[in-house]
Amino acid sequence: MFDGLKEKLGKFKSDVEAEADGDAEADAETATDAEAAGEAEPAADVDAEAESADRADAEPDSGAADDDGPGLAKKAALAATGRTVITEEELEAPLESLELELLQGDVEMGVAREITERIREQLVGGTRKQVESGEQVIERAIGDALRDVISVGQFDFEDRIRSAEKPVVIVFTGVNGVGKTTSIAKLSRWLEERGLSSVMANGDTYRAGANEQIKEHAEALDTKIITHEQGGDPAAVIYDAVEYADANGVDVVLGDTAGRLHTSNDLMAQLEKIDRVVDPDMTLFVDEAVAGQDATNRAEEFNDAAEVDGAILTKADADSQGGAAISIAHVTGKPILFLGTGQGYEDIERFDPDEIVDRLLREE
Repeated sequence: MFDGLKEKLGKFKSDVEAEADGDAEADAETATDAEAAGEAEPAADVDAEAESADRADAEPDSGAADDDGPGLAKKAALAATGRTVITEEELEAPLESLELELLQGDVEMGVAREITERIREQLVGGTRKQVESGEQVIERAIGDALRDVISVGQFDFEDRIRSAEKPVVIVFTGVNGVGKTTSIAKLSRWLEERGLSSVMANGDTYRAGANEQIKEHAEALDTKIITHEQGGDPAAVIYDAVEYADANGVDVVLGDTAGRLHTSNDLMAQLEKIDRVVDPDMTLFVDEAVAGQDATNRAEEFNDAAEVDGAILTKADADSQGGAAISIAHVTGKPILFLGTGQGYEDIERFDPDEIVDRLLREE
């Protein structure tokens, strides 16, 4: 996952570093020429030159500064002390290119713009010491921007389950065929591995074969399941599962629902009834990472129609871009909690923003 996005970010780092380092060389030449001509004092005292640079920034520069960045005196002094400045002009072309690349990688437009603007804010006018490479400075700015965007609403899922009054009721929703039922089975195993018991409830009473599908998972996992006949009331099924969990000391109820579009009035009314009857502790939106921009749009629409608490992205192992993972949290204001990474019950992992950023920026 994220191979395409990682490549795009790597290209941006290279482009900006080349621009900034090229400008630093020009500044150093300017400083050297100035010293040779007697227009600047020798850079024997680094602290004095650094103070001079700060003073040049604070005081008016009698025409030496331009609209796009610091004045020549400051840049020469910074170059003499081994520091460089990244200017707006140097960033303009690489940032425009990065924004376009992000859009092509399924990152939502507003999110792509937010990332590039955050990078711009951190880099423009920033200085670095000679011991720090341009790549390190740029990588840190990219990492901070990405982390701010994808960390929206993050919470410790396991801690919330453990600290909540039992049973904890979680309802899963999303469109048809994105892996809701399989995600429920995976999460049941994930909870079991952490000493938390669960019961499945098939609230998908609309789809033929739904009972059989979830029963197969329950048998494979040796997990209790509550079902009604096809065409029954989904709210009643999940309510019965809550009653069972309460009577038998089960920690978590995992309630499946029928796949639906946010425009399906009858099915959306079912969700509203489940909310009234059961009052779930969490509603999780499930979609495919490979759906890219469509997944981001649907997440926003579902959250608008029936507020969700977080998302699970399936087929993350097949998504080379990662645009949905980068976009959904920022667009909805609700966190991505899990990634489905394969076909097995163990193929589910917590969405960790720090790990995702590290994966995007790590050199292989």
